Amino acid sequence: MAIHSLSKRERLCSLKLIDRLFNGAGSQSMAAFPLRVVWMEKERGEQEIPVQLLVSVSKRHFKRAVKRNRVKRQLREAYRLAKQPLSEKLEETPHRAVVLAFIWLADDLYPSQEVAVCMDKLIRRIVEKI
Repeated sequence: MAIHSLSKRERLCSLKLIDRLFNGAGSQSMAAFPLRVVWMEKERGEQEIPVQLLVSVSKRHFKRAVKRNRVKRQLREAYRLAKQPLSEKLEETPHRAVVLAFIWLADDLYPSQEVAVCMDKLIRRIVEKI
């Protein structure tokens, strides 16, 4: 798989896993405004991908779908470019996987560069904790 790609398999789609992420006891959370990440470690199956991602932008923050979609695009792009340290760390431990949910906290739009800096900061902190 290419280093700087974001495939469909990397997206978190399982409702059971999403429920476990937000309601389970094993999840952790940290913030770097305007982002918050909720994450948990889990056992990785034979064909599973090491990192799965969920991006959420609330309608409470942006009423217009155009703005919500812009922020989601920014988050996915920032993750795509900053995910390499996390992927490398998880390749060292083949039986572990991480599930991530990035949540937008701000009511304002931010430049893509600021979003990328926050994303990079959060990913580095997750890598340190694993």
